[in-house]
Amino acid sequence: MKQLVTIYLLMSLATTIHARQPNVIFILADDLGYSELGCYGNEFNETPTLDRLSQQGMRFTNAYAAAPVCSPYRAALMTGLHPARVGILDYLRPNSAFALSTSYHTLPEAFQTNGYTTGFIGKWHLTGYKYHDSPYEIRPTDHGFDTEVAGEVKGVGNGANFWPYFFRDQPIRWLDIKENKLGDDEYLVDRMNHEAIQFIEENQSKPFFLYLSHYATHSILNGRPDKVGKYINKHPPGKSLRSNCYLCKDSGHEGDPLHHWAPNHNPHLAAMLESIDDGVQLITEKLEELDLADDTIIIFTSDNGGETQVTTNTPLRGGKSQLYEGGIRIPMIVRWPGTIPAGTVLDNYTMNTDFFPTLVKACNLKISTNHQTDGANMLPHWKNPSATGSARDLHWHYPLDSPHFLGGVSSGAIRSGNWKLIEFFETGKFELFNLQQDLGESKDVAENYPLVVQSLSSRLQQWRHQVGARTASGLKMSRSGSAILEDAFSEGLVSDRWFFQKY
Repeated sequence: MKQLVTIYLLMSLATTIHARQPNVIFILADDLGYSELGCYGNEFNETPTLDRLSQQGMRFTNAYAAAPVCSPYRAALMTGLHPARVGILDYLRPNSAFALSTSYHTLPEAFQTNGYTTGFIGKWHLTGYKYHDSPYEIRPTDHGFDTEVAGEVKGVGNGANFWPYFFRDQPIRWLDIKENKLGDDEYLVDRMNHEAIQFIEENQSKPFFLYLSHYATHSILNGRPDKVGKYINKHPPGKSLRSNCYLCKDSGHEGDPLHHWAPNHNPHLAAMLESIDDGVQLITEKLEELDLADDTIIIFTSDNGGETQVTTNTPLRGGKSQLYEGGIRIPMIVRWPGTIPAGTVLDNYTMNTDFFPTLVKACNLKISTNHQTDGANMLPHWKNPSATGSARDLHWHYPLDSPHFLGGVSSGAIRSGNWKLIEFFETGKFELFNLQQDLGESKDVAENYPLVVQSLSSRLQQWRHQVGARTASGLKMSRSGSAILEDAFSEGLVSDRWFFQKY
């Protein structure tokens, strides 16, 4: 009898442990294209840990960013709402008077109010900065994160990725890191990986949500010299697309002899990605050491496609800032032992707005029944890649006052099944592609299928009206070539810079 009671108690304990709400570690790479990982077919970059993670979990072939640039993706991730509904349509400039308003109920707040410890490491980019005279600076800790480490305090993307994190002659570090922990040659990706491990160790006793938001692989690319040298020896870098490089100039060189701007076989991109991969290995090993692996959901993905100045997104067309597949289709891997079947591939399309409702279900979070989201709960598909679901359209809204320096233009898009329609706002032109037959979007078939164009453009227009989509200048889109002036300011954020006509 005593033996039976002991067995019963052990079984009850096991059930209790298994019933614990899962931890979530969300790892975001910056500007990492769809085809950069080994498990997505790349033969130059070395990503053994991420490749192994895909074999331990699920790899996604139709994962999309809600926008082809940084800030809108991050707004959608935090809120579960499309950027067009939030109003953050392009990347926020350092002096922006716009930020993600605290009126939104964000994903970290949902975790926090359900007893999770929440931690943020790295790139935020959902605010302007006081250093650049922004009237508002809203930090991760204003949106439900208990802690923030290695956050930017000024404009980013300058290649100053080594201690002491000064760019050229600028008077302050662009990060809030006040002292190094890894020695005089401390590298930013390594430091962020170190902070992630420390967070896991300190919060192992109860569920946690960790958002590890890397600055890599955003240009100016600048990898660790030992890793860069390895890749230069592996394959000659492509001929630079830049005749001038700040980092090379500061090292006493002309042009780009150090290969920061190689458009293919870029040794700095490969080195930075390998450093991210090293961090994923440290995280998975720490979870195993602490017996947390089975209780932790690991998500790895990117915020948009790769920059075509420093990489190629082949077989996809275009890249960052564009609504072609190279700008919005992204790598994505999710591991959750015992729930997500190992070694599976999901072809159903998904967008990063789906993370909010999916993680709410996966972690059994209690949120308001009135909470609005534009995403879909993908948990059934995570559990069973063969699960059927209702068909839906995906939408993009990317209005620009002027073309992006990487080639993007003011446009919108819709994907429905294998059809994808892109609308160019300045010209009113439509391009139509069948992604099943033409993944590289090389053949515009709009003239061949006028009824498909009509149907998709009508649905795109209806969606814009539904979400209140606005142009970058504060105009509400009603249909192509027509706009209605409407207030576009976020709740609680009104700058005294703005001029209001008095009648």
